[in-house]
Amino acid sequence: MQTERLLLRAFRLDDAPVLAAYRSDPQVARYQSWDAPFPLRDAVAFIAGLDGRDPRAEGWFQYAIERTQDGLLIGDVGVNRHDLGRQAEIGFTLEPRAQGHGYAAEAVRRVVDHLLVGEGLHRVHASVDGRNARSARLLSRLGFRREGLELQSGLGEGGRQGRGKRPDDARYAVLASEWSRSPSAESAPD
Repeated sequence: MQTERLLLRAFRLDDAPVLAAYRSDPQVARYQSWDAPFPLRDAVAFIAGLDGRDPRAEGWFQYAIERTQDGLLIGDVGVNRHDLGRQAEIGFTLEPRAQGHGYAAEAVRRVVDHLLVGEGLHRVHASVDGRNARSARLLSRLGFRREGLELQSGLGEGGRQGRGKRPDDARYAVLASEWSRSPSAESAPD
């Protein structure tokens, strides 16, 4: 899939060092389910696990976000299809230097449009660490509605190790019938 500035594609094995680097950044990992540092061997295993996976199949598929102007890998968007393919959960991560330039909004909007319009899914939802105000604002700007707050259901600071207090998980969703009315956020900063 392409946007004006991005290519959303399958991960390649040669992406592993960049994936490991941005997922190892504590500022990137703090609201995510993995621990920092994210070793290169884990990045290689993660990419190998995606190899040959059909992005339309149930379960997780991760799109690499590549900037078309220079071919740099700057992040990823995950899609977890379920409910016999009628719904999907999304998640997104950008490396720090790519944040604040509208890339996340552009990538997420393209993926959600593909799911709801291109493939006819009924609903797309996201779970955001309650402390992650930037991601919550991005989803709201794209037309997602906040559906609720799950108290102390998230992972603690530091990913899987769960250090610290368990944060709240904010739930966001958009229906296909709502998506056609959602505002454009192609150039809005993340």
